[in-house]
Amino acid sequence: MLGILKSRLRQKHRTMLYPKGPAPQLPERFVGRPTVAANKCGDCNVCAAACPVGAITKGPDGCPRIDTGKCLFCGACERSCEGGIIKFTSEYRLAAASRDDLVVGPDSPRYMPARNDLAARLFGKSLKLRQVSAGGCNACEADSNVLCTLAWDLGRFGIDFVASPRHADGLLITGPVTRNMALALRKTYDAVPQPRIVIAVGSCAISGGPFAGLKEQNNGAAGILPVDLFIPGCPPHPLTILDGLLRFLGRVE
Repeated sequence: MLGILKSRLRQKHRTMLYPKGPAPQLPERFVGRPTVAANKCGDCNVCAAACPVGAITKGPDGCPRIDTGKCLFCGACERSCEGGIIKFTSEYRLAAASRDDLVVGPDSPRYMPARNDLAARLFGKSLKLRQVSAGGCNACEADSNVLCTLAWDLGRFGIDFVASPRHADGLLITGPVTRNMALALRKTYDAVPQPRIVIAVGSCAISGGPFAGLKEQNNGAAGILPVDLFIPGCPPHPLTILDGLLRFLGRVE
């Protein structure tokens, strides 16, 4: 027993201070929210052609618009843009309450609002989520699950994953919602007591990701269920997921 206590003292405090302290340091290769420079774009459309999922369109001003709900954050558009108009930043705050707010243009703010007033009032101190992998590759699932580890300690915010939808306040969905998972997802949603919330995590759950348009899947959760929070990424970093959850509940601005 004494040896265990000595070991624990040597380990010190392992849980990060965020959000009361600085956010954890992100890796150098982290790719966050893109920016689009205004009034500098020509008619080459090279960035749109380079995007593997069709996440880039041209706005009425001729500048690109990047749908981060579709984006795989592969950086192909940035590398192909000789004018340096598209740049990916280290901004981890990607979540938004509205699907339309995931589209980034020249005038877009640094990050979009994610707060849900009803969720903040009802679940701000205690939120139980049933995680549903609806055909995901396990990347978004892994980055969601890592929030339950010692360093992140999701439970300190009153947010926990539960085994039964009947014990949940909502669903956290990953994956493009394959045909074989559509009915199971709907039944899981119906089993959650009202009022209930739905959170789509990752580009697959938001738009179908690289599988968008294939008949074997449903292009994400929104085609089947009402989604209250969208957290983009392929996969989103754990910090992006945690930030989205906390801003959704009004725990951080």
